[in-house]
Amino acid sequence: MVRIKDVAKKANVSTATVSRVLSKPDTVKEETIEKVREAIRELNYQPNVLARQLRRSETKTILVVVPDITNTFFSKVLRGIESVAVANGYQVLLVDAGNGVEDENGYLNILRQKKADGLVLLTARMESKIVEDMALEYPVVLACEYIEGSNIPTVSIDNVSGARKATEHLINLGHKRIGFISGPLGGVLGQDRLKGYCQAMAQYNLMVEPILVQEGDFSYESGFNMMMKFLALNNPPTAVFVANDEMAFGVLKAAKSKGLRVPHDLSVMGFDDIKFSSIIEPALTTIEQPAFEIGTKAMELLLRLMNKEEVEKNQYILEDRLIIRDSCSKRIL
Repeated sequence: MVRIKDVAKKANVSTATVSRVLSKPDTVKEETIEKVREAIRELNYQPNVLARQLRRSETKTILVVVPDITNTFFSKVLRGIESVAVANGYQVLLVDAGNGVEDENGYLNILRQKKADGLVLLTARMESKIVEDMALEYPVVLACEYIEGSNIPTVSIDNVSGARKATEHLINLGHKRIGFISGPLGGVLGQDRLKGYCQAMAQYNLMVEPILVQEGDFSYESGFNMMMKFLALNNPPTAVFVANDEMAFGVLKAAKSKGLRVPHDLSVMGFDDIKFSSIIEPALTTIEQPAFEIGTKAMELLLRLMNKEEVEKNQYILEDRLIIRDSCSKRIL
């Protein structure tokens, strides 16, 4: 069996240098790296990864907690995380919290039991002190959501600005009676997107009627049910801004069930730009989140934390984008 000292002898370097080439190549000269890699190729050396992990107390596993795996928005975020993780020799352990806060707290025990080297949280709905305390002991990164005033590295968009942009688009099309279906208002996303909607309405001196604001849970079913409430009003909205695309699909279904044509009778605006938003008919006007980039950036930050490298700043805000398709049109008086 080829051992590390055989590689060192072949490359005419020390065993410590071979070890650094395998674990921290950025600390070794390029010329030396090439010599060692050539020796590895010639000797067909296979590093004992398990032994190295045991020595360094590593699992080479990353824990990712998703609030609801059935929400297809997270698939692109996860692909982004995995692309960086795999390229750096890590595997991803995915757990679905099922929107249950107690479950999310329980999954943190995986870190405590040293079954993973770091954690990416795609939700911030658990008690902030629990997350803060965990981040003092282990590498933790938040993605998509954030904790107000926290120093935990976070990657997200500006949800207030994105929601304001979405509402303003409907206003510029001539709509004044605009309904809003939020996400859960106990979470930061629901609160921020409601805040953006209210800011845009206030900017254009439009009244926010409480009856035109309904709380959903980001599911297709809640979008359908909340839209049916709007349609039961004597004076329903002419446009609806929905806090995510899955609920917007429910809105489209509800409108169709009542014989309404989108966008002729009702304009519908979504948020997230998941894959089906461009496929459904009519194609959904929405706010695009750079989901894949959120994932890659979150994993890059986690790697820095796990390598005990400095993180330049705690909050990374990526750009969202208004995607105009077929579900919105000018208000016909």
